[in-house]
This record gives sequence, C-alpha cells and structure tokens, in this order.
Amino acid sequence: MKQPSGKIIVAVTGASGSVYAHKLIGSLISLKEPPEEIAVIFSDNAKAIWEYETGVRFTADHPVKEYDNKDFFVPFASGSSDYSTMIICPASMGILGRIACGTSDDLIARAADVILKERRKLIMVPRETPYNLIHIRNMETLTLAGAVICPAAPSFYSRPESVGDLVMTVVERIISLAGFEADTYRWMEND
Repeated sequence: MKQPSGKIIVAVTGASGSVYAHKLIGSLISLKEPPEEIAVIFSDNAKAIWEYETGVRFTADHPVKEYDNKDFFVPFASGSSDYSTMIICPASMGILGRIACGTSDDLIARAADVILKERRKLIMVPRETPYNLIHIRNMETLTLAGAVICPAAPSFYSRPESVGDLVMTVVERIISLAGFEADTYRWMEND
C-alpha cells in the first residue's frame, strides 16, 4: 500500500468525541512510518471540549505542529502545499455544512476546500446522531466532491472489551482510509 505524503492535517472541531482525535493523533505518531508532520487545528471551542472529555491538555510534540484556526498564512491554506490528507475528527455538523457550501471562513474550512479542489483525500468523521435531512444532504454534497464520510460508529466484530477498544475500531478505520498501514482487525482475516 502506498503511504500518503509526509504531511497531513488533523482538524478537531467542537463536536463531542475528542477521544477519537486524541487516540488518532497518538496512533499516527506511533506508526512504523509516521507522517513527517501532523498539522493540528482546533476550532474555537474544540480545545475546551478536548480537555473536558479527555481530562488532559493538548500538547504538540514532534511531529505534531499546532496551527491557529484564524491564521490563513500557513502552507496548507494554498494548493501549492504538499499536504496529501486532511482528517476532520470529530467533525461537527456546522463545519460539515460550511465546507459543503464552500464557506472558507476559518482555516479548517479553507484547508478542506484546498484538499477538495486539489483532489486530495478529505476524511470527515461526524459524531452526531441522529442525522437530519440537512446533515445527510451536506454529506452527499461532500461525498460527490470527493470527501470520505466515516461516521464515528464503532464496530463490534473484533469483540472489543473496553470503551478504549471501541474507540480504536474507529481510529484504526480512519488510519486505513488515510492510506497508512494500520495494525487492525479485519473481518475473517484475524480468526
């Protein structure tokens, strides 16, 4: 499997589910061949929700680099950058809707717009339930534009024994979708 380029973007929004982003970033760092850079962007209230839900403060240790959501003077705000993949985890319905409408009012939305226009990989991990018709239509629009919608819906066929195990079923799926080699349970291949 071809690995993505050495630079990826992880955006964390204010939707509940920061544990997914926390485990995702940790798992990306721990890969045999980790990304050269993991650019992390938090929406306005995402950091407070991260701390509330995970009980820890976010720290950006190499290869993680944090970017301000209001700063458009960053490499991946332009298609000339070499960031190959963007993962929005968790993805609020607000950011999903703004991206679907092409409203680049912050760095997360602008970076997603760039990823889509350059035909690179955008993975959105919505953590909302139930969906209303507006959510579904926005997901349809994004899918038609090339995004991958990967709801934060844990799987059970690996027989997870803890909440952490359930979270990792989603995280491992995201890592696989991003094109990284993930040590994950695969149906009827691990038995």
